[in-house]
Amino acid sequence: MKIKQPKAFTFEAGPRAVLLLHGFTGHSADVRMLGRFLEKKGYTSHAPIYRGHGLPPEELLKTNPDQWWEDVKNAMQHLKELGYEEIAVAGLSLGGVLSLKLAYSENIKAIISMCAPMFFDNETQLSKAFKIFAKEYKQLEQKDEETIKEEVELLVENSKDLFAELGKTITDVKNNVDTIYTPVFVVQARNDQIINTDSANYIYEKVESDKRDIKWYEESGHVITLDKEKEQLHEDIFQFLEGLDWKL
Repeated sequence: MKIKQPKAFTFEAGPRAVLLLHGFTGHSADVRMLGRFLEKKGYTSHAPIYRGHGLPPEELLKTNPDQWWEDVKNAMQHLKELGYEEIAVAGLSLGGVLSLKLAYSENIKAIISMCAPMFFDNETQLSKAFKIFAKEYKQLEQKDEETIKEEVELLVENSKDLFAELGKTITDVKNNVDTIYTPVFVVQARNDQIINTDSANYIYEKVESDKRDIKWYEESGHVITLDKEKEQLHEDIFQFLEGLDWKL
């Protein structure tokens, strides 16, 4: 069975732009509904797909966090080349980590960090997420259960180096969060089974931003952008963006 590959998107609306960053093993569909919502509210958005994502799990293992970071910087540059000067960043999970990294690496308007991990005691949870992703992808390929089991076990075995690099990236960002002065909205799902939810409080307490908010969503899981409270999340993000001091 041929699986349709997702694509990056750009929804152009008003002069204010939001870079939308998906999570580990995810792709642009994770943030597409948020992008459409923001478009209706007059905000432009762009969502890249990091290398290896939106593809078979074997392809993901050929990439690394340094490449994903490069993809994020290129996505920022894409918006700048389109003429957008004020850019906020909203990131889910790994995308939240990379949005925090952007905040202390570049001049951005604000960050919305959604279910972003800060502690790498969650290696087991992130590898669990990878295992689920790999199994579901193999099922979409309509492979039999025994083949799926063997291929997933091999993938998990071969993913150790990637997770070591991912852990270093998360720890590096965690150690730099206290250098962030950009406005921050920390979003965390209460029923998040993938990361250590103490991460949300860590980000909120460590950033030096004068404008910072945190909200817990009581009925949502890790991929909060697609869960039960997504409409409320959309509205909360819009209200946060509206509260910023935009030039235009």
